[in-house]
Amino acid sequence: MPSPRNALAIVLAAGEGTRMKSDTPKVLHQVAGRSMLAHVLAAVAEAEVGTVAIVMGPGRDDVRVEALRLTPGARTFVQSERLGTAHAVLAAREAIAAGYDDLLVLFADTPLVSGGTIRALREALAQGAGVAALGFIAADPFGYGRLLQDASGRLVAIREEKDASETERAVKLCNAGLMALDGKSALDWLGRIGNANAKGEYYLTDVVEMARAAGREARVVLADESEVLGVNDRIQLAQAEAVAQSRLRRAAMAAGVTMIAPETVFLCADTVFGRDVLLEPNVVIGPGVTIGDKTVIHAFSHLEGAKVGADAAIGPFARLRPGAALAEAAKVGNFVEIKNANVAKGAKVNHLTYIGDADIGANANIGAGTITCNYDGFFKYRTVIGENAFIGSNSALVAPVTVGAGAYVGSGSVVTKDVTADALAVARGRQMEKAGWAANFRSVQTDKKAKK
Repeated sequence: MPSPRNALAIVLAAGEGTRMKSDTPKVLHQVAGRSMLAHVLAAVAEAEVGTVAIVMGPGRDDVRVEALRLTPGARTFVQSERLGTAHAVLAAREAIAAGYDDLLVLFADTPLVSGGTIRALREALAQGAGVAALGFIAADPFGYGRLLQDASGRLVAIREEKDASETERAVKLCNAGLMALDGKSALDWLGRIGNANAKGEYYLTDVVEMARAAGREARVVLADESEVLGVNDRIQLAQAEAVAQSRLRRAAMAAGVTMIAPETVFLCADTVFGRDVLLEPNVVIGPGVTIGDKTVIHAFSHLEGAKVGADAAIGPFARLRPGAALAEAAKVGNFVEIKNANVAKGAKVNHLTYIGDADIGANANIGAGTITCNYDGFFKYRTVIGENAFIGSNSALVAPVTVGAGAYVGSGSVVTKDVTADALAVARGRQMEKAGWAANFRSVQTDKKAKK
């Protein structure tokens, strides 16, 4: 920006989303592990817009809670009737009246717009435009409003398709909906908009002609069609997910992550990678995951809410649930589940094991089939396994319990009491043998079967 300018972003989030066929408000449906509203608010923050107003429908406390969680200083307004986009913006009249330099109108169901594009809209205002409308060249313009320009490229009007002439419908420069207005004039212009159109609604797009009538210039800011994809149903939600995943994969690979089959890997908007991470095919990463340098995530693993240190190895077919924290060079193998547990440097949990609510010491070895029994039906309890401890295969550790450093637990044990450091604990039934029993059993059963 040439000079500091204050800004208000009005995020329209009042749509019912009936085509989503869902009890969840449309704007709270997720793309790349983050609600569509969250994506828009993240772009607003990236564009350094200082004040945010959310316009929502009546009774939508869930939208208010999400908005305030994401942007604690946001103001919320209710659009009690749905009479068009200009009417929706005016629901935040009280905020607009403060007279910001820049007024941004954004849509909570257009989740892929970047902070850079919002900055471009603001830049057009800083250069003297009264209105800047976001546009795109549509492969198929059917259904979109058209941006009409004069011979010099200045924006003359935005025409909704139902109100457009045949000549205007041939235009492929389409309206993305997002707009920036001179904040000092916006309230006056918005108040002059009428509803003499095919829908009988108050169109925000008419503000272009209001600005021009006041002697102000209107400009078009171009974006890619994929960036301005609006989501109205689950088909479009899947399209937005595909675009978001493509972006995330490209960004990760550009930052030093290797993906053997990128199209099979699914990331989250907040995933953090170190350098030289390797992701094998069919890895799914949910919210809240950090992966350190040179770590390998083997095929068919699922991570969510997990912190993984450098030089670790995960999977294949491993599941890291929220609260899993793996230190440097830790190893979690196939068919292992880790939940709310710390696995220290060099510890190994190689296969067929559940570790929940536990602390695993450095260089400990957890044998196949081990279970930390952490839940009694009412409360969760913690298991502590010391460094260099060895837990034999098919053992059950009944929490709360501590296995001391360097201790061994014999295979097949059910451990209910603490084990001291460097001790051997064996907790299983004594083996008994009856010579010839099996041969006699087979003979008796064979005779019974023959008689039947």
